[in-house]
Amino acid sequence: MKISPEQAAMVADLANLDLSPEELQRITHDLEEILTHMETLNRADTTGVEPMAQVLFDAAASPLLRADEPRPGIGVEGALSNAPLSGAGHFKVPKVIER
Repeated sequence: MKISPEQAAMVADLANLDLSPEELQRITHDLEEILTHMETLNRADTTGVEPMAQVLFDAAASPLLRADEPRPGIGVEGALSNAPLSGAGHFKVPKVIER
């Protein structure tokens, strides 16, 4: 699937990436390769193939890893007890995103 450098630049901008012209050219090519592969996968005939919920391990009929049992939480004071900076019941962190 063909994409334009402008479309690749828009994707990079959404990901907060500042790419050089060479990087933009490479990412455009890489995105085209990924989308072409996805088109190939979309054409695969999956008729009669059962959907899979877990693919990383053999599971029993009920693939739960452990019983779901409620436990008491640690509370706001416990959560904030080791925070370097907190206030008004919240963690305080430095601003990390600039646009």
